[in-house]
Amino acid sequence: MINGLVKKELARNKDERGFFEEIIRVSDDFFREGFGQLSHSMMYPGVIKAWHIHKTQIDWWYVSRGTLKVAVYDNRTDSPTYKEIQEFLMGEHGENVVLKIPPGVAHGCKSIGGTSELFYVTSKVYDPNEEGRIPHNDPGIGYDWLKIAPIK
Repeated sequence: MINGLVKKELARNKDERGFFEEIIRVSDDFFREGFGQLSHSMMYPGVIKAWHIHKTQIDWWYVSRGTLKVAVYDNRTDSPTYKEIQEFLMGEHGENVVLKIPPGVAHGCKSIGGTSELFYVTSKVYDPNEEGRIPHNDPGIGYDWLKIAPIK
């Protein structure tokens, strides 16, 4: 696991009426850095949003609908996992988790399971000086957002 990246497994309580699921709470050690902003992003099938990176802000990602292929890249030169890439499937056909993304870790996603909805909490309110972008096809990262899963 990339240093500082944390997955919180969620408990979904289902019955004939539907389900209830607690995502995060202020008392979670996982959420100790605190709340800045809650945002909601809807993506059509095939949409790619990459790469985003923050100087000091932490993101917590939760996929409520559809499936996202999420990739993260450790861009922190002082990290023991520097230059490592990890992928996750999150949402209806992936893991039912909240993903905590630390500062300096580039992150992006691709909607692969129909229309997808991403809710994310940030530790700070939006600040364009905090927000960084790296091209989706950056050769230094070398990640192919268009590749598909191998046939087994």
